[in-house]
Amino acid sequence: MAAADTRTALRGKPERLDTGACEQAGQTRPLLEVENLTKHFAVKGGLLNRTKTAVQAVDGVSFDVRTGETLGIVGESGCGKSTTARLLMHLISPDSGSIVFDGLVVGAAESGLSHRDLHRQMQMVFQDSYASLNPRLPVAMSIAFGPFVHGLAKPAALNRANELLEAVGLDPLLFANRYPHELSGGQRQRINIARALALEPRIVILDEAVSALDKSVEAQVLNLLVDLKAQFDLTYVFISHDLNVVRYISDRVMVMYLGKIVEIGPVDLLYRDPQHPYTRALLSAMPSMDPRRRTVQAQLSGDPPNPINPPSGCRFRTRCPFAEGVCKAVAPALRAPPDDALRAVACHMRVPGSGHSRAVPAVSA
Repeated sequence: MAAADTRTALRGKPERLDTGACEQAGQTRPLLEVENLTKHFAVKGGLLNRTKTAVQAVDGVSFDVRTGETLGIVGESGCGKSTTARLLMHLISPDSGSIVFDGLVVGAAESGLSHRDLHRQMQMVFQDSYASLNPRLPVAMSIAFGPFVHGLAKPAALNRANELLEAVGLDPLLFANRYPHELSGGQRQRINIARALALEPRIVILDEAVSALDKSVEAQVLNLLVDLKAQFDLTYVFISHDLNVVRYISDRVMVMYLGKIVEIGPVDLLYRDPQHPYTRALLSAMPSMDPRRRTVQAQLSGDPPNPINPPSGCRFRTRCPFAEGVCKAVAPALRAPPDDALRAVACHMRVPGSGHSRAVPAVSA
C-alpha cells in the first residue's frame, strides 16, 4: 500500500464542525480545547459500601494546545497531571467538562468525534515502559497491532512497524523479533514511542515518559522526541516532575496544584519571571551547580492538603507566605495579568482591586 493510501486508511474521520468566529477573524483555533474538565473519584465505605466523599483529582481545568507546540505540565505528585492526561485520552471518563479536538466535540452524539477516531489522532506514552508492552508479542507486532485493528493489511502494518523502528533509532533486523524482556529500559521506551506513532497521530501525550531512565539515556530519548516532532509534524503534551526536562522540550508550561491550574505561559517567560508563589517555589527547588544560585531556605513547608477536603478559596493558601483573608474567602480565577497577555495566573496578588494588600495596581486608561 502506498504511503498516501496508508495515511488515508489510518486517518479517516468525520468532517469538522464549523470553526465559527475564530476562522472568520482569520485566527487559527487550537488543535485541542479543554473546558472546565472535572474528575472526582468516589471514596466508599461503611457496611453498604456507599459513597462517603470524593477525591477532587481534577477540578474545573481549562486550557488549550496549539498545533505544533509542546505544552509541558508540571506540579507535585498528586496535583492531577496524570489524571488530566487520562481524561484527554478518555481512558477514564470525566464527570463534567468538554474536550474539543480540531473543532469536533469528543464523545458528542451528533457531528462529534468518537473515542475510536480520537485515538487515531491522539496517542499516549506511559512511564512504565515494560508494563506498557505485551510480553508475549515481538516488538514489531506490538507496533503493528494498532494499524492492523484499524483496517490496515498485516503486511503493510508490519512494514509500517519496521519504518518506525528505524525512525526511533532501532535496526529492524536486530529488534523486530525481540520480546520486551530482551530490551533495555531506553529501548523499550523507544518501542513505546514507535507504537504511539503507528496510527500517525497529531498529538502525542507523554506522561513521565523519560523519568524512569538514567540521565544519559534520558537525553537521547529527549533529542529523539525533538527530531520526531519535526519529522512527523507532531504536537506534544509533555508531563514531568523534572523542571529542567520540561524547560528543554516545552514551548509553554502549565503548572498544576491540587487539581487546579495556577499558572500557564511561555516557557522562557515563566522560568525567568514566575508570577504565582507556587511556581516560584517549584523553580527555587531546581538543583543548580552554581553555588550562588543554590537555595538556602525552603520556599515551602508541609505537604499539600488532602484532595478529599481541599482548603476554601485559594487551594495554595495554607502553604503560601502571602496568604490573606481574601485568599481564604474567594477562589482566584485563572486570568491574564493586566501587564502580561501571554500568560494566565490564578492569584489575587495579580488581580487589580482583588482586596489583597500586594495586588498589582490597576492599569490607567
